[in-house]
Amino acid sequence: MSKSLEVDKSATKKESSYALSVDPEQDDKATELKICSFALPHMRAFHFSWMGFFTAFFIWFAIAPLLPIIKDDLKLSASDVWTTNICAVLFDIIMRFVFGAVCDKYGARIPMGCVLMFASIPTACIGLVKNLTGLIFVRLFIGVAGSTFVMCQCWSTRMFTKDIVGIANGLVGGWGNVGGGATQIVMGTALFPLFTSIWDGDEEMAWRTVTIVPAVVAFIMGMVIIKFGQDCPKGNYTELKKSGEMIEVSAAASFRSGALDLNTWILFVHYACCFGVELTVNNAAVSFFNTVFELDVSTASAIASIFGFMNLFARGVGGYLSDRAMPKMGMRGRILVQAFLLLAEGVCIFIFQAQTNLAASIVMLTIFSIFVQAAEGSTYGIVPYVNRQAPGAVAGIVGAGGPAGAVLFGLIFKANAEDQPRAFFIMACVVCGAGVLSAMITIKGHRGLLFGKDKEPIANLLVPVTE
Repeated sequence: MSKSLEVDKSATKKESSYALSVDPEQDDKATELKICSFALPHMRAFHFSWMGFFTAFFIWFAIAPLLPIIKDDLKLSASDVWTTNICAVLFDIIMRFVFGAVCDKYGARIPMGCVLMFASIPTACIGLVKNLTGLIFVRLFIGVAGSTFVMCQCWSTRMFTKDIVGIANGLVGGWGNVGGGATQIVMGTALFPLFTSIWDGDEEMAWRTVTIVPAVVAFIMGMVIIKFGQDCPKGNYTELKKSGEMIEVSAAASFRSGALDLNTWILFVHYACCFGVELTVNNAAVSFFNTVFELDVSTASAIASIFGFMNLFARGVGGYLSDRAMPKMGMRGRILVQAFLLLAEGVCIFIFQAQTNLAASIVMLTIFSIFVQAAEGSTYGIVPYVNRQAPGAVAGIVGAGGPAGAVLFGLIFKANAEDQPRAFFIMACVVCGAGVLSAMITIKGHRGLLFGKDKEPIANLLVPVTE
């Protein structure tokens, strides 16, 4: 009896040491979000997750608003530019597959910090590029920065319970994605004109030196995350494994477990059709408005930034809607939200590509952006339920769908380099097809749209049984 009381007191004492309310049955994951808090471990990980991914996005697309200038200086064709855009996401695809299982084994903190520091090096070397080959190689290696998304989602999933993980993942992913909008404004509208002025109007020297700024920021952020972050609520993986509180996980076994689930690959396709679309638009938007509406780079960059800035709330809204649908309809609710958002996204792209008026085009870009990012949030509202033994592997594989989709859409835009509205039309068709594919999602123990049944009453499905 006294022994039992000692255990209870110890557990209570441990719970009270956290700044947030936690669930001991879910490895001390937090049951609430306190956005204004930066306390270890939960909210520190929350903020480092989005800040790290924001920084990664910033260096990943730092060159995007400068491409019209670089294209002229290096004498590239429109097709050449799309070749570099495709290469910018190729390495990211491979590394997302790898880092999902790596996070299951080592945690998200150290991989995220190391990737930011590594990617800052080729970012700083952009100014050394002399031709197409050099630009391809630099963008290829900068692309590894995009894989920090996997660490961002794994870290958040490790810190928050299943009933709020949708909105938590949506917010960290969404706020991180804002880096895509920020880089359009900061690089294209602010720093590039500033550096042009510093170099007495020499635009070539401006783009060759301006990317040193995001490179330095990324390297510092990587060091800060490693030094001041924490892997999980109970501590860092290395310490927990030494003390015996955490068992050793095989990265290969984790990847295999996640990869053998059909739902993982359906969500891979879904993510290709939302985040893949976002990556493509980040690369294409400035050139689109520059070519179709004949706007200068600064103005086109400001308009293009709208797409990224919708991430401030849109991705979180997708996660929130997914979380709210779960208590009412179970997993079917999450899947219905997913299907609706993808189909709405596809319809908006159809409308956007048909616009010939600048104002109408900007309005549709904004609306289309909201659905794209909300679909990203709802995707990762489903991911934690797919495979409880290999959450990182599933997150990594699904995350790889984003850059894989960007490669697919990049090839479409490359083939239609002189007719971008047609490329957007084809993109819309693909996205609508992905929305219909939602009907095939069937997660064990949960009822899907067509198949399966709930193992437990819907009220009990918020917190799956831990194993």
